[in-house]
Amino acid sequence: MGKRIVIVGAGAVGGYTGAHMAQAGEDVTFVDAWPENVAEIKKNGLRITHHQGPEPFAAKPRALHLTEAQQLAKEAPVDIAFICTKSYDTQWAALLIRQYLAPGGYVVSLQNCMNEAAIAEIVGWGKVLGCIASNISVGLIEPGHVHRGGIRGVDRGHTVYRTGEVHGRITERAQEVYRLVSHADSAKVTDNLWGERWSKLVTNSMANGVSACTGLSGAQMAQNEAIRRFQARLGGEAIRIGQALGYKLEEIGHLCRRKSSPAPARATGTRWRAMRSMSARNRAARPSSARRWARTWRKAAAPRSSSSTVLSCARARGSGSRRAPMSGWSTSSRRSSVASSSRIPATSRNCG
Repeated sequence: MGKRIVIVGAGAVGGYTGAHMAQAGEDVTFVDAWPENVAEIKKNGLRITHHQGPEPFAAKPRALHLTEAQQLAKEAPVDIAFICTKSYDTQWAALLIRQYLAPGGYVVSLQNCMNEAAIAEIVGWGKVLGCIASNISVGLIEPGHVHRGGIRGVDRGHTVYRTGEVHGRITERAQEVYRLVSHADSAKVTDNLWGERWSKLVTNSMANGVSACTGLSGAQMAQNEAIRRFQARLGGEAIRIGQALGYKLEEIGHLCRRKSSPAPARATGTRWRAMRSMSARNRAARPSSARRWARTWRKAAAPRSSSSTVLSCARARGSGSRRAPMSGWSTSSRRSSVASSSRIPATSRNCG
């Protein structure tokens, strides 16, 4: 008998990935908070369309509204739970699904940002895995309808899903998650989950905030030289912070180039060179800034609410004050706690 799979969050990434699992015959149940979305999936299934590539299809997974989730208590325990909500919904989603997990069950964070630490606070580190969806470009455009732009990774030599254990070892359950997400697109098992996570954050830092502030699409931003230069500075700073924190970044060249793919090759090359190399004068002036940022983030990583952590970082940077380092925290714990502290309200159900 196959694994019992529950996906908390039938949005863009969760809906797209889960629909392919259901289409392949996996035992998938969606739990979602949007009543209209749940009603449409129950009535007509979850429709998947692509800008290029595969033909549309409608999967028929089981769907429950949050108010119906207690039905899971009367059924066999859940083997694998995917959390596919926005980051600020991570903790309640983990609390919701914890009570239904099998003794050997585990939770997979299929989200942007670093939410493994937040989930581990609820279910324990031994029941947590991570999965990154790199350059997937999907959106829940209406109830029961997920659309994917661009070309699938499997059709262009790009690995979309990267799944791994928090400790970096290759395990059977990591291989099982890899098998499941492979129904949707290209995938691999990684021994560098944290580096993969930060690499995705680098690309998001260049595009998401700028797009929200300007209202421009990725293609429009790519045609604006001033915006491209600003994005290069954002990405370069994110790379330096990640390196100062000790992360081994993955495929940064490829990921940064894809953000300006509609632009001419000359602009793309200029942008990447700006991120990758700095003049000797700038390199001499800026390492201390990157280290100072890394110290600020690490020292502000206290076991308290995410919003207060972010505010502490901002205050520490603005006032120049220094917080005492937190005793009893390992380096990896600090990284995880800091990276999982983003609480930025989202106005869209799109995921990149």
